[in-house]
Amino acid sequence: MHMEMSDTRDFARGAAFLGTGGGGDPYIGRLLLEQALRRSPAARVLSVDELDDDALVVPIAGMGAPTVIVEKIVGFGEGERALRALEKRLGRKATAIMSAEIGGLNALYPVAIATHLGLPVVDADGMGRAFPELQMVSFNIFGQSSSPMAMADEHGDVVLIESDDNLRVERLARPIIVPMGGLCMLALYPMSGRAVKQCAIRDTLSLALGIGRAIGSARTQQRDPFESLLAHLRTTEYYRHCRLLFDGKIVDLKRETLRGWAIGHAIIERFADGQRLEVTFRNEYLRACSDGRTLAIVPDLISILDRETAEPITTEGLKYGQRVRVVGASVPPIMRSERALEVWGPRAFGFDESFVPIEELS
Repeated sequence: MHMEMSDTRDFARGAAFLGTGGGGDPYIGRLLLEQALRRSPAARVLSVDELDDDALVVPIAGMGAPTVIVEKIVGFGEGERALRALEKRLGRKATAIMSAEIGGLNALYPVAIATHLGLPVVDADGMGRAFPELQMVSFNIFGQSSSPMAMADEHGDVVLIESDDNLRVERLARPIIVPMGGLCMLALYPMSGRAVKQCAIRDTLSLALGIGRAIGSARTQQRDPFESLLAHLRTTEYYRHCRLLFDGKIVDLKRETLRGWAIGHAIIERFADGQRLEVTFRNEYLRACSDGRTLAIVPDLISILDRETAEPITTEGLKYGQRVRVVGASVPPIMRSERALEVWGPRAFGFDESFVPIEELS
């Protein structure tokens, strides 16, 4: 598979939907990908099964608050420095790049940096969505180590972290984000091709592209983009349990940048009867609740989209008065396993409730 210039807008749109509000500004990622594609005819995308077992696959990701990314624009230099530092530590060159999460900037940047460096990118990631912490990936659930991990900023600073505990790597790295200006690029979870085949969420770049195309083509053909989106999701393996959760306008918004995250909530009021929905977020939308009743909760997807165009809205893009619709969808089965829910289930984010799949919530 190849990704070309004509695919970038659809890919960015689908990645924004799967990012559930987080993952970083997809617009910045799209510009970087388009810049890379001006020098290379296409991005080479490998399926997981095309990887040699002894290949070295390196996920690349940004770490920090999405609210910072819109003002502090990243470039190729940060990602390349992080990758080279990790390669030096490992004593070998990367065979391929992979997304750590298929959301927003963190879906687009790995494709862009791989194309920029002449490397292939793997059609997979570690979540099938986006999450705010480094240990919240399928790689961790299958016992892969996030370290050695390299962090790099735009000033040329590089920090290498090594630990046997992936949660500790997150806790060591988070304070470093502050002097790096609230955002840096990472090279982490270096894995063999054999390990990727065991623990990655497969075909998610293709899924993001398909989701973006479903919305985009419906708009071009003057069809309902929400009907097209939901119809497409129902054809996928991971996201087939989906539905419209709410329709209204944002009447209250609280958003703060704290400890390297964008934290807060949005209150959406329904037009028909004034009923309200609260969507809580920490980088990503985590819970949608109305009248004390949960409509969808992490790890299932919650995406806020423009009411007319179905364009996904990231947490930093939320504004008072926006007219929006909220869509919920299921996630890959591994993301709902007992071990996984210990790492990224509702209680991991401080909610005093257990996970209930969206298809079981009325």
